[in-house]
Amino acid sequence: MTRILDRRRRLIFFAPGAVFAFVRWQANDFGTVLSRVDILRACGAGEPCATVPGVRPGGAILLRLSGWDGVQRVLEVIDAVEQAGVEAADVAPTYWQHVHNHLLCGEQPRTYDPDQHRAWLLRRRMTAS
Repeated sequence: MTRILDRRRRLIFFAPGAVFAFVRWQANDFGTVLSRVDILRACGAGEPCATVPGVRPGGAILLRLSGWDGVQRVLEVIDAVEQAGVEAADVAPTYWQHVHNHLLCGEQPRTYDPDQHRAWLLRRRMTAS
C-alpha cells in the first residue's frame, strides 16, 4: 500500500515477510555523493529488526552495498533474475545474502537457478502451513 504525502515524500507499507529493495542517493552541485542499495525483509510485530535510514521501523538486512559500482552490480543481478522470469521480490532471501557476500568480496554471484527457486517456494509453502 502506498500513501503519497506530497510531491517529494510517500509512505510505502509492506506485509511482514515481504522482500523489497530500497535504493537511495544524494547529490550536490558536483554530482552524486552517496549511492546505497538495501534489500530487506519486512519484519513482523515483535520481531527484531535492524534500523535503516528511511525505513521504519526497519527490517532484516539481506543485502547492503554502497557506492555506485556496488549499486549498479546489484541492479544488474535484479535485472538478470527478472529476465529469468522470477519476480525479484519472490527470490529466496538466502540468495540475496549470497549476492551480498560475493559482491562485497569482488566475486561474481551465482545466477539464481530455477531449481533453487522451486525449492524455496516449496519450503516457504511448507513453513507457512
